[in-house]
Amino acid sequence: MDEIDRLLSELKVENEKPQPTKSSSQPPAAKSGDAIDRLLEQVKSDYDRQDCEQEEIRQAQLKAEQLKQQQLQQEKRKELQKTAQAWLDKLDPFSPEGLWFERFAEKYESKLAAAIDYLLESSS
Repeated sequence: MDEIDRLLSELKVENEKPQPTKSSSQPPAAKSGDAIDRLLEQVKSDYDRQDCEQEEIRQAQLKAEQLKQQQLQQEKRKELQKTAQAWLDKLDPFSPEGLWFERFAEKYESKLAAAIDYLLESSS
């Protein structure tokens, strides 16, 4: 404990002595201004980095949500296959709806795919 007290008193005496002025190329105010500028630049850099990270997270969440929606749509289409096939089996090809559906189905790879889309659209 005596050693600590001795060091503290030496520091106190050293601090009470008048300090010689240091010769430097910049006044102290300019040095502190540079330090503040560096600090502000660091803070700005940190915020920019956080913004980028948050945007990456948001983009990943958006992509995951889109993928989830696609999967749900595929599952819904799969479930509609039986309903669409039953609807096709009952459809009279010479009725107004049957004739319209024939024209509608020309754009699809199969009548079943067209019926699924038609049923999806009519249920929305």
